[in-house]
Amino acid sequence: MKYNTIAGVDKPVSRLVQGTVYFSDQRPDEALNFFDGVFEHGCNTFDTAHGYFHGESEKALGLWIQERNNRDEIVILDKGAHPYDGRNRVTPADITSDIHESLERLGVDFIDIYILHRDDETVPVQPIMDCLYEHHQLGHIGVIGGSNWSHQRLQEANNYATKNNLLPFTTSSPQFSLAEMVKPAWDGCISVGHDEDAQAWYREQDMSLFTWSSLAGGFMTGKFTPDNLDTFEDYFEKVTVDAYAYEDNFTRLDRATYLAKEKDVSVPQLALAYVLNQPLNIFAIIGAMTEAQFAENALALEIDLSQQEIDWLNLKTNELASS
Repeated sequence: MKYNTIAGVDKPVSRLVQGTVYFSDQRPDEALNFFDGVFEHGCNTFDTAHGYFHGESEKALGLWIQERNNRDEIVILDKGAHPYDGRNRVTPADITSDIHESLERLGVDFIDIYILHRDDETVPVQPIMDCLYEHHQLGHIGVIGGSNWSHQRLQEANNYATKNNLLPFTTSSPQFSLAEMVKPAWDGCISVGHDEDAQAWYREQDMSLFTWSSLAGGFMTGKFTPDNLDTFEDYFEKVTVDAYAYEDNFTRLDRATYLAKEKDVSVPQLALAYVLNQPLNIFAIIGAMTEAQFAENALALEIDLSQQEIDWLNLKTNELASS
């Protein structure tokens, strides 16, 4: 495992962050055994959210932390203020309610990294930042950030925070993958994987990114081809088709397949390495469901890609120099 640091987090943060969305406290043995295995591979950072599995994912992670008595070693990334039943919830009342419920479900008194799951640009940044700062001062949350927030809104929020001596956003959680998210996977989703202006802003701000869907919803596994797109019936597979199944992305997949063979790695490993090799402080959130899958993903940390290879994979150049 490789680690990096984030100002305000007093532990090293693993560059692979394990998601908990598929795990429930109703299947405790499955969750505990899986988290044990991931932790043994060096992952100390776990992504969860108020809305995952109606709270059961937070409870599963909390159960493991309590059973193993390892809170001091674990970095919790939690998210709140996701829309429910069509209602936007980026309000002080909803943020406060979600934080208190998440703390109770996790069985902890502090969340290391707290990220707002969505934005609502009709809400001014002032009450949002005031609320988050209050909870930081109360010791409920550490560093803060926005998931699926545009870099312009992040800048607006930080301008207000700086002017008023409040806690600024120092983390962000957008989608980032080799495959371009042509259409939002879900309402309100933001991708910066192919947004050069956003990437330049993140480099300038030195803001840490917790990127999601590094394999583009499974598109970069090679499971989807131009000839089989109408055969998928699963909800999540249909989301992938709608968001990523486009000509340029199939070309990127073909190039990733070629380069993976050259480097003797799998296509998913190569696609994940593409994200991890960006000149940004990226921590990739992954959705491994078995210890073996996590171990396979972790090998991507050992793959070095040159800028020339990155540009070729992303269709910026037509020729790949021979090694």
